[in-house]
Amino acid sequence: MPDSLPPLGLLLDVDGPIASPVTRTIRRDSIIADLITLAAANVPIAFITGRSALFIREQVITPLLAAGLPETMRMYGVCEKGAVWFPITAAGMGDVVVDPSVALPAAAVDAIRSLVHDRFADTMFFDETKQAMVSVEQRTDAADSDYAAAAADFNEASFAILTGLGLGVRFGDRVSPDASGAVPFRIDPTIISTDIESVTLDKDHGAERALAFFAETGPLPRVWRSVGDSRSDYLMADHLHTAGYEVAHVDVRPSDGVLERPYPVIIEGDLIHDAAGANFLAYWVDTLGLR
Repeated sequence: MPDSLPPLGLLLDVDGPIASPVTRTIRRDSIIADLITLAAANVPIAFITGRSALFIREQVITPLLAAGLPETMRMYGVCEKGAVWFPITAAGMGDVVVDPSVALPAAAVDAIRSLVHDRFADTMFFDETKQAMVSVEQRTDAADSDYAAAAADFNEASFAILTGLGLGVRFGDRVSPDASGAVPFRIDPTIISTDIESVTLDKDHGAERALAFFAETGPLPRVWRSVGDSRSDYLMADHLHTAGYEVAHVDVRPSDGVLERPYPVIIEGDLIHDAAGANFLAYWVDTLGLR
């Protein structure tokens, strides 16, 4: 890898800024082209997401490979909010590592799968590709309003099932400890899904893992940008700021409420989701004189 100090580092959420939350694919060709251009310019790029490794391989890495990833680059994937990780090279996805210590018990996984099948299959599906966390996701043929109503019922039913199994669970303001007083899991809804996960997993955990990988492969840039569409995505920039880097966070869905932070928060005008993500990447390609 190059020994020169990279001009920039990127920590990118996938759903929203890179992949469309509607199609669940990268539908803007400029995003693929600009990611490749930045990677070729020695910009470390990490995809930090709640998505599974299989999703990232099919929806992100495959189109990047088809467009031609550079032989020399620093790219990394952290999936399931830090439970799964792997390098990305010009040959594709490297060895995938899964942390089994954060996985839900098999009985809980089976119970949530049955819940979706029995009561909610018309609006959502159980994500069988997850390896540590449990996720259900809105069907693309389900109206947003129908899914929102169903998701509210699903979340309540999931809380009841998990606590009924004796698991310690946090859901919003509600906390139900297990027999030892611990609360190792949480229910975390998004606009298109619900994740049931270890409380140790989140975007700051993913950021820490990505930086550790990049530190092993060359110098770390002083300037970083994180990009996301959820309030939890700010945790990537929180970690970078605490670690002493120059950082700003790009919020591609500010309608949910822009958080106050000790570092700059960037909004791409009236653009949202992958339109905002595409604009952000294009800005840096131009700023670094790469076009």
